[in-house]
Amino acid sequence: MDVMGKTVDRLVVRGGSPLIGCLDASGSKNACLPIMAASILACGVVELERVPNISDVGTMSKILTVLGVGVEFDKENGHMILDSTNILTTVAPEEYVSRMNASFDVMGPLLARCGEGEVGLPGGCRLGQRRVNYHIEVFKKLGAEVTTTGGSVKAKVPGGRLKGGLYTFPTVSVGATENAMMAAVLADGVTVLEGCAREPEVTDLANFLVTMGAKIEGIGTQTLRIEGVKRLHGTKYRVMADRIEACTYLVGAVMTKGDITVNKFESKYCRSFLDCLRQAGQEVIEGGDYIRVKGGRPILPLDIVTAPYPGFATDLHPPMVAMLALAEGVSSLQETIFDGRFMYIMELVRLGADLLCSGNYVRIRHVDHYVGAPVNAPDIRAGGALILAALAAEGESLIRGVRYIDRGYQNIEAMLKSLGGDIRRVTVPLTELE
Repeated sequence: MDVMGKTVDRLVVRGGSPLIGCLDASGSKNACLPIMAASILACGVVELERVPNISDVGTMSKILTVLGVGVEFDKENGHMILDSTNILTTVAPEEYVSRMNASFDVMGPLLARCGEGEVGLPGGCRLGQRRVNYHIEVFKKLGAEVTTTGGSVKAKVPGGRLKGGLYTFPTVSVGATENAMMAAVLADGVTVLEGCAREPEVTDLANFLVTMGAKIEGIGTQTLRIEGVKRLHGTKYRVMADRIEACTYLVGAVMTKGDITVNKFESKYCRSFLDCLRQAGQEVIEGGDYIRVKGGRPILPLDIVTAPYPGFATDLHPPMVAMLALAEGVSSLQETIFDGRFMYIMELVRLGADLLCSGNYVRIRHVDHYVGAPVNAPDIRAGGALILAALAAEGESLIRGVRYIDRGYQNIEAMLKSLGGDIRRVTVPLTELE
């Protein structure tokens, strides 16, 4: 969106063509953002490969730049250089913090490196409450004094250095696990974190920290043992593939009766999702570094419950509901992670889906096809689902809320065009905003 020029982007999608072809997986949004934040911990230069060219990466770059981190990003090649030699301030800029939930990831590194930090409460997609209480509790357990006033969290470490401790997360939290891990790597002594999130993106962050000299045991498990070190050095690291983006495209193969192969992507990251596709009667072919899905009919109905990894990912909830609207019979999906995830339901209904939402549960009944319509994307993953439905629809759709889609999907219209999708971006006056 060009606010200064008072224009906004829309996507115009004409359905009816199968998505067929190959594409390479992009770097993971949900892994890259905390890794970028963790560069604050390095006394040296960090080089990252496979950084996705998405707006959230741009927002994190701006936050880090204000803090004093030198950021160079080659968007074409996905290569980023981060130089955290000189941190100029420990106050994160509210203007950018309010744009995404991952902005709070800088608090742990600031506390560990500088002994203090101030970060506004995070913003981003409206998926329900995203409390930072677990983050605050673990910071306190490691010796920080934390206050929340005026919409900001302020933390300071008496003596300037955190101290190791034991903390058990009451419920699984990806963000809190990541922040706790980043805070603990420079703390005095040993920190043990129990009940940790096991998502692949958490593992990717841990592996990145290890390449900088951190001492972390239990990576990929619910219990992490972290022995604090005096300093971390620069490193070179390749960000993992984006499993949510890749799986979204694979759902597109099913919905459009297409045939898509995603390369440079390992199936171990999405086992629950692939099992669901097979149960839905779809052909899934797994290679060492690729996944191929051949879409066919009928699509069989499913009953899905979202869950922390290795369960069915909440970020794949909207695309899967869009797919199941075309399945024979009645399907259901229960959302257990975000209470505000269902804001897209009426937008899919506009396209012809037969959905009934009650609490954290949606009933999905079969329709023969989608029909093109103007719709509004309320968040990143809902935007991906609406694009897929539009590609499977009869006629033309206009998709608003592209600013959300651009936060999580790299060059999405170019990707879909390469697969045969009829999609284009248009720019219209800002006065036409819904």
